[in-house]
Amino acid sequence: MTNTADETASLAIPMDPDVAFNALGNSRRRRVVLSVSRASKAVPTDELAIEIAAIENAIDPSKVGSDERTSVYIALTQQHLETLDEVGAVDYDDRSKTVTATDATEPLAEYIRRLQTACYKPDSEETA
Repeated sequence: MTNTADETASLAIPMDPDVAFNALGNSRRRRVVLSVSRASKAVPTDELAIEIAAIENAIDPSKVGSDERTSVYIALTQQHLETLDEVGAVDYDDRSKTVTATDATEPLAEYIRRLQTACYKPDSEETA
């Protein structure tokens, strides 16, 4: 029983549930949280834009074109990163255009990963 309590405590998110749900209600914001949670240092916004554009277009990051990257970059810097920063999900530095993890980043990322796993359907079930 102690393991479950320890696990729950380690996944505690320092924010109101409604705020967390709103912050994670957008797929780009979820991808930012997941990416930043894996990083050991600040992540440049342009790298996030390339990573997210590659995921959205199902292509290798090296194949992301300027238009795809720019579109994602603008959305991140004008809306999504500010939203995540305001609620404490990540720390966005507008001057250096970098994003770093906060105390909330990893617990949020873990819940995203768990939900993605729980909602997974094999391809054969999707077409049935």
